Amino acid sequence: MSTHQLDKHNSLHFPPLLLPRPLLMIGHGTKDEDGKRTFLDFVAAYQALDTSRPVIPCFLELTEPYIQQGVDYCVSQGYTDISALPILLFAARHNKFDVTNELDRTRQRYPELKFHYGRHFGITPNLLKLWQERLKDLDHPNANPKQVQRSETVLLFVGRGSSDPDANGDVCKLARVLWEGSGYKTVETCFIGITHPRLEEGFRRASLYQPKRIIVLPYFLFTGALVKKIFRVTEEQKALYPHIEMTCLPEMGVHPQLLQVVRERELEIQWGQVQMNCEMCKFRLAVTDNHTHHHHHDHHSHHHHTAIDPYAKVENYHQRIWKTP
Repeated sequence: MSTHQLDKHNSLHFPPLLLPRPLLMIGHGTKDEDGKRTFLDFVAAYQALDTSRPVIPCFLELTEPYIQQGVDYCVSQGYTDISALPILLFAARHNKFDVTNELDRTRQRYPELKFHYGRHFGITPNLLKLWQERLKDLDHPNANPKQVQRSETVLLFVGRGSSDPDANGDVCKLARVLWEGSGYKTVETCFIGITHPRLEEGFRRASLYQPKRIIVLPYFLFTGALVKKIFRVTEEQKALYPHIEMTCLPEMGVHPQLLQVVRERELEIQWGQVQMNCEMCKFRLAVTDNHTHHHHHDHHSHHHHTAIDPYAKVENYHQRIWKTP
C-alpha cells in the first residue's frame, strides 16, 4: 500500500454497529504465504476501524483457520448469531455453493446457530474508483516516460476464471464499464485459469490492435500464486513483443476502497438487505431441472488447483461448463 493509500486508510473511521454480532470474513485460501498474510492484514485493518464486535478471519480451503475453526471460536465466546461475509469478488461456485455448504455443516455440531450471509463484492463504484485511480497514476511521466497516449494503449483485464458462466460474464461487464469513457484504445478480457481466453491469448489479441502500450490489470484482491504468475507471464510477453511497452498493475491489497466495500456488505447483512442475482446461476438451474447434487468440499485440494487442467482446451471447457457442481 502506498503512503497516500496508508494516509487515507488511517483517516477512515466507522461508527459502532447497531448489532455487536461477530463477523466471519471468509477468504478463498492460498498456499502462498504472502497471500495469506495480506488477507490477515486486511482483516486486522478492518477490525481496527470498528472494535464494537469481533472480526474473525477464516478460509474456505488450502490453509487454516478454516470456516469450522472460525465458527468454533464464535461459539466459544457465547455467540449464536453470526454474520458471514465471503471476501470474494464475484458470485461463482465458492460463493453460491462451497461456502454455504461449509456453514451448513457447522450446524450439525451447533444446531442453535443462525448465520446471516452476506454477498460478494461484485461490480460496485468503490472498486471502479480504485482502478480508475491506479490507471490515472500510470499517466504520470514517472510511470509513462514516453508519454504514450491512452488512445494508443490497450487495457488487458485479467480475471481469475471460474466454472460459473454468470461470474465470468460479470468480469467482462466490469472490464467494459472500466473502459467506457477512459480514452483507452480498447479493453481485452482474459483469464488466468479455468475459462477462456487465457492470459497468453489475451496478449495475442491485445497486440492485434498494434498498440504502443499494454496495461495489464490483474483483477485480484490479494497476492498469491496466480497473481505472481500474471507478473511472470507479462515478463515473458515483453520478450515476444519488444516494440510494445507493458506495465502490470499490482493486485488491490489492503486498500481503503476495499475496506469501504466490506463495510457496505456488513451493513447490508445487519439491515437484512442482502440481494443476490440468482436467475443465471447454474446451480439454481440444476435444481429446477431436478439435478441436485451434494458436494463435500475438501479443504486441502480443489479442481482449480489440480496438476492436470481439465479445462485447458476450449472445446473441453464448453462441454463441461454447464454441468454442476
